Amino acid sequence: MSARRALGLALALGLVAVLAGACGIYTASSGRVAEDRKRVFVAFLENETPEANIGVELSDAIVAALQRDNTLKVVGEDAADATVTGKVTRYLLREMATRADLTVNEYQVQIAVSLTFTIKRTGETIFEKRTFNGTGNYVLNDPQGTTEESARTEAAGQIVRDILAQVVEDW
Repeated sequence: MSARRALGLALALGLVAVLAGACGIYTASSGRVAEDRKRVFVAFLENETPEANIGVELSDAIVAALQRDNTLKVVGEDAADATVTGKVTRYLLREMATRADLTVNEYQVQIAVSLTFTIKRTGETIFEKRTFNGTGNYVLNDPQGTTEESARTEAAGQIVRDILAQVVEDW
């Protein structure tokens, strides 16, 4: 459990730096990607949850991860060869553990997004309405510092890793 907390803290301090800098599996030569996919526009995700700003936060995390990965170039919509669009479909805070007095002391953040990746010129979809999920846990009053925010960042990190695997590695 302490390793998971440490990961959550590391992600909270620099989600994108940890993902892109430490995960060499996402580094690829620019020759791997077809010309009609090299420049991508990431639209702000719609938010179908009651959690304020989660669509913007996840959109920013996706853009930053793609920029760090450097296989695709993130550009404005007019200059893009392809687009990523979608929505946040779930943000859930779930009870995970209780103390002896039955008060909850550990929670899990669960986030789901539905995304579509489309080639603009042809209208071809690389994936359509594909669901990406992420989770992160935190303990109330944790001396190691886990918080709902760090759990949220951990969940976003899982989503971004899966998106990069789908968008970059599968080509």
